[in-house]
Amino acid sequence: MNVSMRVSAVVVSLAFSTLAGGASAQDNVQKLMNMNTTGASLDVPTIQQTGPAADAIKHNLENIKLPPGFEIALYAIVPDARHMAVGPSTGVVFVGTRKTKIWSVTDRTKRRVADDVKQFSPSVAMKVPNGVCFSRDGMLYSVEHNRVMVYPAAEFFYEGPDVAAGIVVPQGELIPVKEESFNHGARTCRVGPDNKLYITLGNPFNVPPKDKLDLYAKTGMMGIIRMDVDGKNREVYAEGVRNSVGMDFNPKDKSLWFTDNQVDGMGDDIPPGELNRATEMGQYFGFPYYGGGKIRTAEYKNDEAPANAVFPQVDMDAHAADLGMTFYSGKMFPDKYQGGIFSAQHGSWNRTTPIGARVMFTSLKEDGTADKTEVFAEGWLTPNNEYLGRPVDVAVLPDGSLLVSDDYVGAIYRISYAGK
Repeated sequence: MNVSMRVSAVVVSLAFSTLAGGASAQDNVQKLMNMNTTGASLDVPTIQQTGPAADAIKHNLENIKLPPGFEIALYAIVPDARHMAVGPSTGVVFVGTRKTKIWSVTDRTKRRVADDVKQFSPSVAMKVPNGVCFSRDGMLYSVEHNRVMVYPAAEFFYEGPDVAAGIVVPQGELIPVKEESFNHGARTCRVGPDNKLYITLGNPFNVPPKDKLDLYAKTGMMGIIRMDVDGKNREVYAEGVRNSVGMDFNPKDKSLWFTDNQVDGMGDDIPPGELNRATEMGQYFGFPYYGGGKIRTAEYKNDEAPANAVFPQVDMDAHAADLGMTFYSGKMFPDKYQGGIFSAQHGSWNRTTPIGARVMFTSLKEDGTADKTEVFAEGWLTPNNEYLGRPVDVAVLPDGSLLVSDDYVGAIYRISYAGK
């Protein structure tokens, strides 16, 4: 099946399934699903890549410390840059935000720096399109606050305001509308080895009240859900997860790894942040009985914790805010990094002395479990506790270099290896 037939088939299929379900869509989305134009301006918003702002960011990158042989440079200025998805065919980078836009970042000349950054599909009204991910056949999925969209062949047809689009989960059906919250509403996604769509769903509370537990367990709001890529056969894959904002599959054993942000207000040094490993469906990862690691929460300390709780592979520093992660699949970096995990720490907001704002690396043992975790890139947090940046996500470019997004500065950095 050629690309155009594949696009049409997916869009038509999703259109019929959405209409059959009685869900309403944005007028423009419906037009796109019917392959109609929306009348949106052909003047797509773009972001200037040179000037004083770019110069200031480059200057601040001089503070970043990396292992010997590694270099960091500004790749692109991208406002509110959050999670990234690299096009499997072209290397075009799509960047989600916690606001109303997705950005496309194109290195047309392969100078390893963005030639242009423009808004993706501006004719679609979006709400917190934080999570973006690609399927192996080039479908771009966007997980919003309470909707899931798919954009077939996005990396080939992203230049104009209108793109092929489909609704995977209609507005208001990803989580119960009454549970929508400004807190913990940024989702992430991955298409797994089983070709199912996996989505992280945080709960709105620091620690939820007991009368919410059954609802959250049923909907997956304290966990990770999965579904067919057309939105059917939804199920809860992992439970007991407070607010994961980053996950990836180990290519070697197909296990799902994910970060988790843990309970606030328990002190500067507890509970730890988490890097977890799910080896099968149905595992329970401890929350809300455990606030992080094996630290019990005050709210549930007198309740019997589930005996089958799965504890983290890695206890990270408390409140460092572990977010995006990726398995390193490139060939540029030395053998030490092959098959390991890079993860981003956003930086603390409620710790007496701030911590985080760095990129971590975790190596794995032969049995697929975590081995050692160390700081890979740091310096965005100055000695006088000012943030020069706050890393959110990491992604691997086709050449094997590593991208790091930063929503504080509004930029993407590229880390390359030039050593021997």
